[in-house]
Amino acid sequence: MFHTKAKILSVVMSSSLLLTACNQDVSSSQGKDFGDQSSVDTTTDFNQLALITSLTDHVITPTFESFKVEAQKQQALINAYCESERSFSDNNTEQTILTQAKNSAQAQWRSTMNVWQQAELMRLGPLLADDNLLRNKIYSWPNVNTCGVDYDVMFFNNGTVNGQAYDIALRIPSRKGLDALEYLLFNENLEHSCETSAAPTGWNNFTPAQRKVARCNYATEVASDVLNNADDLLNQWNDPDGYAEKLKQAGALNSIFATKHDAVNTLSDALFYIDSISKDEKLAIPLGLLANKCGSVACPEEVESGLSKHSLTNIKYNLLAFQKLFTGSDNAQALGFTDYLIDVGSTSTATEMQTNITKALAIIDQQTASLADTLANKPEQAEEIHGNVKDITDQLKTDFITSLALELPATSAGDND
Repeated sequence: MFHTKAKILSVVMSSSLLLTACNQDVSSSQGKDFGDQSSVDTTTDFNQLALITSLTDHVITPTFESFKVEAQKQQALINAYCESERSFSDNNTEQTILTQAKNSAQAQWRSTMNVWQQAELMRLGPLLADDNLLRNKIYSWPNVNTCGVDYDVMFFNNGTVNGQAYDIALRIPSRKGLDALEYLLFNENLEHSCETSAAPTGWNNFTPAQRKVARCNYATEVASDVLNNADDLLNQWNDPDGYAEKLKQAGALNSIFATKHDAVNTLSDALFYIDSISKDEKLAIPLGLLANKCGSVACPEEVESGLSKHSLTNIKYNLLAFQKLFTGSDNAQALGFTDYLIDVGSTSTATEMQTNITKALAIIDQQTASLADTLANKPEQAEEIHGNVKDITDQLKTDFITSLALELPATSAGDND
């Protein structure tokens, strides 16, 4: 009864051809009993611990491991790029080498970000602890401070901050991480991004070549810090007493989860990233469907990863991570939430949600322009993407949680979007 992925995929492929156009209404429909599980019959012999273990071992742990691998590659390629920048002299051969090195570093940042955008959706344990501190060290968006990055470029160049030796581990998250690396690798403007009267000390005295070297030197330090934090995440997750083991001991004596269902609910909470972050912060705010800095109209400068034009790809990998948690991994013996839904008699919810995931991914893959350009020139296409993601989250907040007697996370409880 549990291993029905092939059947679901067949239904999904057929159903996706029959879907009608998406409703662009920003508000979700909620009945009078929305979120009330008191009348739900969840009698089932479904092995919830097997689901917890499968998602932990086949989806989440491999994602965190993959992120560390990509972070290692990123560090190596940024180091190589910076070596070329430091040794550059103005001739055609070295210009070619430098361009190739920078392109490779940028491409690896994209690869690293693709895995991180999957880990982003798996905000559990270490990534939630201390008000998301470790997560923010790796990636602080939407809290991004490019002026702060410019200052730290010069602090690192000088080796001191306020008379103390520079230590990136002590710097606030908005001055480092993957978002800082995007600014350092993709920003072609060699002027600082601070107010004119607040230029980082010494920056205006640097030649263009010196500015490039200073930025790439700091990029190597940031890349090293990202790798250290990726290693910290994996250690906190995989340690014998780490969070992965805590999940798999749900319901046992002295477990942090009183019941297996509590742990399942914690895993389901991660799925709601697609609602409050992907749908709202990454799409509705830039679209002007929710308030933004442009006054509730389409606002290209609000997009995530605007310098690298990676915004839609970020959302794509959020959806792919959602799909992995929802259906389980590609391993035929792995379990996902679809198996649980089918076991409690909600096959239609399992297939319809998977159909909507497939449709949303297809719509994104069809886009040829960046999200910022789409907002500026064809906002209706961005609205269509938002509508497709909303189709998923509407069911997530209603049929999904009702069928499995789960609770809405605080980020989505009372959300009318």
